[in-house]
Amino acid sequence: MKMVDSFEKIPLEIFPYAKEGSVFVAREVAALIRQKQASGESCVLGLSTGSSPLRFYGELIRMHKEEGLSFRNVISFNLDEYYPIARDAPQSYYHFMRKNLFDHIDIDPANCHVPDGQLPKEAMKKYCAEYERAIESAGGIDLQILGIGTNGHIGFNEPGSSLFSRTRVTPLENSTRLSNAGDFPSIRKMPRLSVTMGISTILKSKRIILMAWGYSKAPAIKKSVEGSSTEEVPASLLQQHDDTLFVIDQAAASLLTRFTAPWLMGDCEWTKEFIRKAVVNTALKLEKPILSLTDKDYNDQGLSDLLAVKGDAYEINLEVFYMVRDSITGWPGGKNEPLPNPPERMSPYPKRCLIFSPHPDDDIISMGGTFMRLHDQGHDVHVGYQTSGNIAVTDEFVTRFVDFAVGFETLSGIDNKRSSQILKDAKNYLKDKKSSGVDSPEIRAIKGLIRRTEASATCRYVGIKEEGIHFLNLPFYETGTIEKRPMSEEDINITVELLKKIKPHQVYCAGDLADPHGTHKVCLDIVFESLRRLKAAGEPWIKDCWVWLYKGAWQEWDVSEIEMAIPMSPDQVLKKRFGIFIHQSQKDMVPFQGADSREFWQRAEDRNANTASLYAQLGLTKYAAMEAFVRWHY
Repeated sequence: MKMVDSFEKIPLEIFPYAKEGSVFVAREVAALIRQKQASGESCVLGLSTGSSPLRFYGELIRMHKEEGLSFRNVISFNLDEYYPIARDAPQSYYHFMRKNLFDHIDIDPANCHVPDGQLPKEAMKKYCAEYERAIESAGGIDLQILGIGTNGHIGFNEPGSSLFSRTRVTPLENSTRLSNAGDFPSIRKMPRLSVTMGISTILKSKRIILMAWGYSKAPAIKKSVEGSSTEEVPASLLQQHDDTLFVIDQAAASLLTRFTAPWLMGDCEWTKEFIRKAVVNTALKLEKPILSLTDKDYNDQGLSDLLAVKGDAYEINLEVFYMVRDSITGWPGGKNEPLPNPPERMSPYPKRCLIFSPHPDDDIISMGGTFMRLHDQGHDVHVGYQTSGNIAVTDEFVTRFVDFAVGFETLSGIDNKRSSQILKDAKNYLKDKKSSGVDSPEIRAIKGLIRRTEASATCRYVGIKEEGIHFLNLPFYETGTIEKRPMSEEDINITVELLKKIKPHQVYCAGDLADPHGTHKVCLDIVFESLRRLKAAGEPWIKDCWVWLYKGAWQEWDVSEIEMAIPMSPDQVLKKRFGIFIHQSQKDMVPFQGADSREFWQRAEDRNANTASLYAQLGLTKYAAMEAFVRWHY
């Protein structure tokens, strides 16, 4: 028995990124389909929706078109559907499956079963029983594909769902509604109910593969794989299945013990990073300053091997304390005089700094204190707003601006027939817009303009001149829906041109891959690819360009990872809050904030205050708040 088996109760396949994991799952499905074809049998698949299977479906489509994979013998049953919802609504899972799989392969439409979300409520009990019988008549599900919710749900079986539950209509938890609200114009227009296969139904499948991608899924994966089998974490009930496999990326696996405490798994190579992680986590767990840890503490926490390699606790404590201490600096761009072991180099000074902001408010939300300090300390600061952020503006907010514009025209006596018609059309469009409707190009342009003016106002608040403000409007984002295109050559070319124009000594970009809708991930990939190409092209300035990653609204770096921590005073915290308030369209309830109901300024302050508290717990100076960064090497 491997040591890992004592922690992990479900088999895992971990891949660097979602793309490789999706290809693996697609090959498993293709092999099963072909095996069944060879024996003249039907292949019964249980299918899921959401963001997790998108690349998987894309690979199946590719295999059909390029490798001749046929789906003529496939019978599919989908896990769930919103209720009530029309089948032709863009948010319906029936529409999702046609758009992302069924319309691109040779499956018989009669073999495609997606729960019906448009039947009257009194007919649903009978319908759900018939859905169960249809699965049984097909011979049962040969392979069930699952995703996982941040609260551990599978299908729409929310926490507390019975192990013996079958296909039924069930309420959606508020956290699930918030997570999925981005598919709808507002959370008020999102269904409160769903129809879903039950946990018992899922567990009857002959084989199960669950896919999970990204840091936001890491807590649920840890509870499901390492925790007890409990109805409070529905995915953990898969521990009771004889043939289940979790296929996840490194981000989703990041909280598993094999990564957070690999020394507990057996032999460990004690690198500086591992030593820092082990000691910092031990100090936080025991609620002791680093310098107060004893040999007994190390032994009790499974770190006896570290003592054997490095000596007594006193020497190890000092080494790690200095690592953590030296990450703190009030000079994010480096100071124009020598400092002992600073995280950022002194020369050149001042520096040209480029902050990439995926949305028009990530700069001030995620690193507002650092943003202001870079400017105040004399650096040449530029901001590259990567996307328009237009989908995160509510229709109600647009109506308010349109009313203002119409009123302003009347008040000022302006007679511009073209602009008046645009405003009139916009107002009429929003008035008649269906709950499942997609914004017109004109509405998207107005929403983008709202966010652009807010971003410009933020830069003026900080003190950035107009020539330091760059709106990239990357094409991958401009779909009008929550679903984005992959990065393209055009996205990369736009970013490369900005980098070549500024020739920065410092680049800041969002390393927050917990963004529930994937924009940050695409934006980060575009920056990374652009820098790699510039390095390969031999741009002379690139060797002096350092890249610092900040986290966004959804999470913070683990304190054991932080390489540069910028302390903030109470006055600086307040100034940052006022800067966030400039983004009025994102105030209160916005459509795409994920499962966290707090406003963005509250998240930022709580996160920054928590980072400062953790440093204080470790025995460092107590600050009001801290913004944190990790350096990326390329």
